Amino acid sequence: MSELKKAELFNIDKDFEQSVKKAKEIFLEGKVFVYPTDTIYGLGANPFNDEAVKLVSKIKGRSVNKKYILLIDNLESMQKYVDIDSERNLDFLQSVWPNPVSVILKLNNSTKSVLKSDTCAFRIPSHRFCIKLLSELKMPLISTSANRSEQSPIMEPTLIRDEFIYEVGAIFYSEKKPYIESSTIIDLSGKKPVLIREGRIKFNDLVEKYS
Repeated sequence: MSELKKAELFNIDKDFEQSVKKAKEIFLEGKVFVYPTDTIYGLGANPFNDEAVKLVSKIKGRSVNKKYILLIDNLESMQKYVDIDSERNLDFLQSVWPNPVSVILKLNNSTKSVLKSDTCAFRIPSHRFCIKLLSELKMPLISTSANRSEQSPIMEPTLIRDEFIYEVGAIFYSEKKPYIESSTIIDLSGKKPVLIREGRIKFNDLVEKYS
């Protein structure tokens, strides 16, 4: 019986460039990694690689039919994948990002066929490591909390290591404490913003930006 391979550990505060380079390699290899975001620690992978998406779902213990939030580096990149049907919505997104606000949008026809969904939640994060990695990838990145299904997100790097060290390609961590709240999720695929989940950013504050 072959010995299980341990995930590599990277302190992004000390090895920033090397961490970004390694995360990009793992992403392109179709593997999964743990990384810090502007909210909580997340599991990351290539959303257009079916095997990578299945692996994320297997690690979390959740249905492969459930969708994941995708991080993207800027609005221009995101418009390759979505249909934004009004300047008002575009201006709204410009006003709320980068921030821990995930927004459900209509996908364009080519992306619908790949992701097998009509909509998807996107976010431009306010986190240096995430933005640098996304700019290198030039693609969206899966972001889902680093925990098993129905369990609380794991916030401490040592506990994350103990939980996932044999299931992911690498664990990227920071000595800075993460925020303990998930992103606010709103649905902008209809005629007006609809609250799905309230997190760090309050829904009323977002609605004021849309008014």
